Amino acid sequence: MRIGAISLGCDKNRVDSEKMLARLSSGGHIIVSDASEADILIVNTCAFIDKAKEESIDEILWAISEKNDGAVKHVIVCGCLAQRYADDLKAEFPEVDAILGVGNYDEILGAIERISKGERVTATACKDLFFEKRVLTTPYHYAYLKIADGCDNHCTYCAIPSIRGKYRSESIDNLLSEAKILSDDGVKELILVAQDVTRYGVDFDGKPHLTELVRKLEELDLEWIRLLYLEPEMVDDEIIEFIANEPKIVKYMDIPFQHIDSGVLKRMNRHTDEQSTRELVKKVKAAGITLRTTFICGFPGESEEAHRLLCEFVREGNLDFAGFFAYSREEGTPADRLGGHIDEAEKERRENELCEIQQEVISKRNARLKGSVVKVIYDGIDYDRQAFIGRAAFQAPDIDGVVYFTSDSEVRIGEFYEVEIVGAEGVDLLGRVI
Repeated sequence: MRIGAISLGCDKNRVDSEKMLARLSSGGHIIVSDASEADILIVNTCAFIDKAKEESIDEILWAISEKNDGAVKHVIVCGCLAQRYADDLKAEFPEVDAILGVGNYDEILGAIERISKGERVTATACKDLFFEKRVLTTPYHYAYLKIADGCDNHCTYCAIPSIRGKYRSESIDNLLSEAKILSDDGVKELILVAQDVTRYGVDFDGKPHLTELVRKLEELDLEWIRLLYLEPEMVDDEIIEFIANEPKIVKYMDIPFQHIDSGVLKRMNRHTDEQSTRELVKKVKAAGITLRTTFICGFPGESEEAHRLLCEFVREGNLDFAGFFAYSREEGTPADRLGGHIDEAEKERRENELCEIQQEVISKRNARLKGSVVKVIYDGIDYDRQAFIGRAAFQAPDIDGVVYFTSDSEVRIGEFYEVEIVGAEGVDLLGRVI
């Protein structure tokens, strides 16, 4: 059959979708990009926060409308929303033919065979085995490698442990096999992702094995290895030195601090405080590493004083990039039962204020980059701008802005170029190949 797929949410979910597409291709199905050509529409959902759930529901409703109009025959819903709300989805959307959880992609071929016979399928038992093949949804020259699933941190605001289960690391041999295929197919930037990459391998024998994994990945024909989502309490001097000195590791760390106020961090069940966070920032910046982070604003009990402290922390300018999220109340989490919930308008005001401060920080940093020369990987073309699109080592895909650049000579997607920065536009940089 011809199958169209919509993947929502994080890059870990993207990897799940890519492996699902590879399973479908290996089973003889044809993957199409145009929904009008599909016999089956698959929506791989996210359920992390309210906005993600709303987006997932919107896409499910759209897929159902396509089925009702006769454009497609079947609709399959999978991923986090399916795992968390399988019974609700089954009851509220009878038009959905199959509901598969986050660990049931191995059953996708069997599910299609069953729904083709008129059955309705629900499976959320998390039985997936390792599957190394992928159909990349990124440009061919970079890819994400999910090194673990689940989480044991139990932050009070987060539903991930109840959706994805306990932290489970993939074996080094399996990851090397998967990465070798990606490298042989032309991937030059490998981005390691997990809910917490710093704990990779702890479930093997009680100690982390991230550096061991990365050193073996460095033996492959890769140019850049990027690490995303390092929990702050696990980032020690050894990890900082490792990232600063290993030749293929991008000098970039995404460390989700979530707040700076010690009281708020305690209520979040984060294992850090203001002092340890400030000390970690100093160490990372002293090592010459780009620092990206995320913050939750409007958490239950966050006082105006705590918000002001966070604003000042961001204004200090030591954070190269930061994302801000208004607290999303998730049923079943400990934070849902806390007192001191803040109304939506005030949470939005605090989020907007923090975004404005960070924009000022980035503008000042970008101004300092004018005249510098940076190594850029060429990702694509913006035809409206008549410019090429690339990223420097300090820019992760989709979240940190890009470098729009021009060149007097031919350039090729996936290749690296030395680009002189001539200006900036918002979070993005402007440059030309030298």
